[in-house]
Amino acid sequence: MPMIRRGAQVPARWLLLACGILAIVIPSRPAGAADDGIVDVHTLPRLDGAVEDTSRPDTYRVIYTVPTPLAATSDATRKLLSADGWVPYVYPLDEKSAALTFKKGRQGLRVSFAQARGRPDQSAVFYTPNRIYANVPFPEGAIDLVFDETRPYLSCIAPGALDATAAFFTKDMAAMGWRKLNPEMALRWPNADLAGTVPNGVRVFYDHPDRDATHVYQKPVMLTLTRRDDGRTNVEIRVAPFALPEVLEADDDMAGLPRPKPTKSARGLGSASSNKREISAAAMAELPAVRAFYQRELAARGWQEDGSAPLAPGDEVAIKISNSDETGVLRLGRKYDFTMVSLTAQVKESALAARAKAKKEADARFLSDALGTAQQLIAADDIRRKTQAASLSDAPLNAHADSKTPVPLPENAEAVKFEGDDGHLEFSSASSVKALSSFYRTALKSSGWKEQPSVINQPNMAVMAFSKGGKSISMTVMQMGPKVNIRADGSGLVTEAAKAAAGAEVEVQAKSAEPLKPDPESPLPVPTQRSSKSLATTKIPGGEAPLRRELEARIPASLDEVLAFYRAELAKLGWQERADGATVSAERAQIDFTSPQGPAMLKLGRAKGETTVSLAQKNADVAAKAEIMPKAGQARLMLGNMAANEAALTINKQTVKIAAGAGGPQSPKGPMLDLLPGKYAYALRLPGRAARNESLTVAAGEAWGLLVGPSGDVLPLQMY
Repeated sequence: MPMIRRGAQVPARWLLLACGILAIVIPSRPAGAADDGIVDVHTLPRLDGAVEDTSRPDTYRVIYTVPTPLAATSDATRKLLSADGWVPYVYPLDEKSAALTFKKGRQGLRVSFAQARGRPDQSAVFYTPNRIYANVPFPEGAIDLVFDETRPYLSCIAPGALDATAAFFTKDMAAMGWRKLNPEMALRWPNADLAGTVPNGVRVFYDHPDRDATHVYQKPVMLTLTRRDDGRTNVEIRVAPFALPEVLEADDDMAGLPRPKPTKSARGLGSASSNKREISAAAMAELPAVRAFYQRELAARGWQEDGSAPLAPGDEVAIKISNSDETGVLRLGRKYDFTMVSLTAQVKESALAARAKAKKEADARFLSDALGTAQQLIAADDIRRKTQAASLSDAPLNAHADSKTPVPLPENAEAVKFEGDDGHLEFSSASSVKALSSFYRTALKSSGWKEQPSVINQPNMAVMAFSKGGKSISMTVMQMGPKVNIRADGSGLVTEAAKAAAGAEVEVQAKSAEPLKPDPESPLPVPTQRSSKSLATTKIPGGEAPLRRELEARIPASLDEVLAFYRAELAKLGWQERADGATVSAERAQIDFTSPQGPAMLKLGRAKGETTVSLAQKNADVAAKAEIMPKAGQARLMLGNMAANEAALTINKQTVKIAAGAGGPQSPKGPMLDLLPGKYAYALRLPGRAARNESLTVAAGEAWGLLVGPSGDVLPLQMY
């Protein structure tokens, strides 16, 4: 095929396609030094219509595009390079790779492809040189070539008869520096046996005494040629068995099962605590050595052999194994020059029953511990609230003389926060809920505001709603420790001056004086440059693993700096951003993550010239074991009752009866409800008492508990 002119330009977007392409690092050499083992990829032929990408010149790589679909580009490239003398092959166990590999004499080449996004009629081609570290000859016209240039390994079908193929290898192996082993030369390998015969074939052993920049392999190899019925010859070159280790070391476990060293590839499913687990591996050793490894390692872990299992395709050995809790099968077979390992383990039915019983007992202990803890918290909170309420004043209040808010402030208002552009007012007071409610009912009524009836009017909390001239104000007065917190929102609090000022004001976020650095002592990432930090960890009673971890911090840096810090640090921990869970602006950011433990969320905001951080992570495994994991897209609500009488809870248009003691040691599982995300009003009724009306907001993936206390109060607890 015709060549294209050098130096033609390619759109820069093709550079993005290189991110996922397999590349090899080529050792640097002095300027002007020759390296006959590395092909100059810039001299290789290219397809018709090729346009080279020269935006980032690279000595060891060529990228060009062609106006053809990916499949057609791959086929045409194979034919083009084959016509230029390059012989294609595949790697052992990598036969389905989309990349192409070639060899021509001492030189190797890898070719990979990418398709333009949204352009199925355009492809990119990547040429990268590949050093042949252990070269062996390919018979001309051979097919089914499987080759690994590092060990080496070669398997193919030569077109010639046995004698002609043997003569070819005798000549070309010597030309490449390989020499035939004789008994005297093989003395350095005590177990070497050069006298073995091959039925209907020949076997020859070679070594390569030289070690230089283009041939670093020194272990001897075994060439085996066998005659085929069709007159052709099967060829295999592999490391001589006597040069491989006879006693294998143990690598790190996979799925809690032993793995030999070395392996070309390995995969595990499950963990040491799973009901079913397995490992598969390609061990770079002979089958007897691998079998001896597993006999040793399994026996050390309490496993015993229980006879042979039925052979599956590819098996040479299949052994039943068992221990006190599990049964399994060890399968070994040969493929290429590997011993293929498959080891499976399954927990016995008796052990599963024992585990289920232990889990049930642990759950009962957990719920009992949780109930006891909740009872203590509620009792202590009740005493604390009564003590604090006694210190609050019921005396009538006067309005503050210098108040500039749309509604009057009481004379003892503290920590006043008024946001006229958003219609928000908040402050605290040492007066009681009763005194503050009376103050605002009187003050707003005299100003023409009309109060809407409310069912929440308790000694520790009151909710009021007012309206006038199409505007509204909602107000919540709640005892919070030794003070009462007042929060008001609504259009009646919006001031035009504040709206205009807010529209004109744009915060200039100050940058950090130095790059943000992670605190190495913090369990969750947080910069060392911070003005405050708090970390909360929720654990199951009696458990060590956290159910939920939350970090709150304030950072004297711009929001974009803090966001970049967390994206980098969380990525190091294996956290991945959800594509559909990110909202980012100049003033706030919210990003959903998936972490190795479970779902997580990062929230950033701005307050008083700093960036506020809220980072929460859930542990899905712990939640699942505690049976509090909500269904997908829903929230779970668990109900408990420590009161002496049955309670009735009405929520989401359904009424659930909660027996006295439900959720306690005698009744470990109380009623549970699954709810869609949203805000729910609920009413609790106990015999002889007025209904308690409250509301609860739940989000997808959350688990909440509603616990009825002995006095009829309802305690909402987010558990997950």
